[in-house]
Amino acid sequence: MQTKFRLLGTSALIAAALPSFAADPELLVFDWSGFEEDGFSMPYAEIYGEHPTYTFFGEEEEAFQKLRSGFRADVAQPCPQSVQKWREAGLIEPWDVSKIPNYEKVAEVYKTNPSFVIDGAVYFIPGHIGSTAIAYNTEEVPQDAVQTLQVFADPTWAGRISLPDNVDDIYALAFLATGISDWTTATEADIDTASNWLREVHPNVRTYWNDGAELGQLMGTGEVLISWAWSETPAQLVAADLPIGFEREPREGSSMFACGYVNLADGPGSEDKAHAFMNSFLDASVTEYITSEWGYGHGNAEAMAQIGSETLEEIGLSDIDAPVLYQVPMEIPLREKMITDFERIKAGF
Repeated sequence: MQTKFRLLGTSALIAAALPSFAADPELLVFDWSGFEEDGFSMPYAEIYGEHPTYTFFGEEEEAFQKLRSGFRADVAQPCPQSVQKWREAGLIEPWDVSKIPNYEKVAEVYKTNPSFVIDGAVYFIPGHIGSTAIAYNTEEVPQDAVQTLQVFADPTWAGRISLPDNVDDIYALAFLATGISDWTTATEADIDTASNWLREVHPNVRTYWNDGAELGQLMGTGEVLISWAWSETPAQLVAADLPIGFEREPREGSSMFACGYVNLADGPGSEDKAHAFMNSFLDASVTEYITSEWGYGHGNAEAMAQIGSETLEEIGLSDIDAPVLYQVPMEIPLREKMITDFERIKAGF
């Protein structure tokens, strides 16, 4: 039985189907747009009678700079590559996992990763898991064209391509396209090669998308025919009966990522509520919601083990016969070079 994904533009309908709660002034979550939807925090609201209050960022470097300039929130959801940088900047503090019973259900790989757990102190807890690959209009783009990542450099599609305004996803693409599927082995010279490939592609790019909703609109209207996309977008467009394919097996491969929550240092709200939110987010009800409505995987590995293979394929988490670049932590100086290079590329340099 096919998963019934949340249709683009139907957030209000979903909200209407759930109990109505106010926003809790004692918990401010700094997150990606979309995670404020009630299905992500129903267990929390059932305890406190209110959902958290949310504020948003579109890219992790933006979030880092905002926090470093003095903005205060209680909890945030960056991806793994940011954790060490945020910790070294004094922006985050450890979770007290004794207050998060559902942490026991997190996969062991996150509990043993030295970037996430230092001397027993837990700094990162996985939230959502997804893949990044080629989304394309199946009525306008032949399947043969998306069997290689070089489709993005093909002038045939100039002005009909969109790429993420996100340093990690964009370099996952560029590394794969230039022959690297493990960026922890990348050198400065490899980054130069990847950046040069992005410069070659840049003239073909109609726009760099900021979030899945923006990309969904671009592809749903036909303005964009090919994109390097998070798994949520094609899942939701297909659910809306639009002709969108998701090619995870071009010959160079595709990417996978996992973003998760950190406990921001000196948050203005309630520390107990921050931990209650984290435990709530790891609830199995959120696993059901995020897989069925959003097209992502979830940090509760125990609940994810109950998700069927058909659903895993639909949300882009099944095994594939192609290289996979996992967006794991990398050396900070190399990532800083990627950030600098990408800003110059977008500016035309």
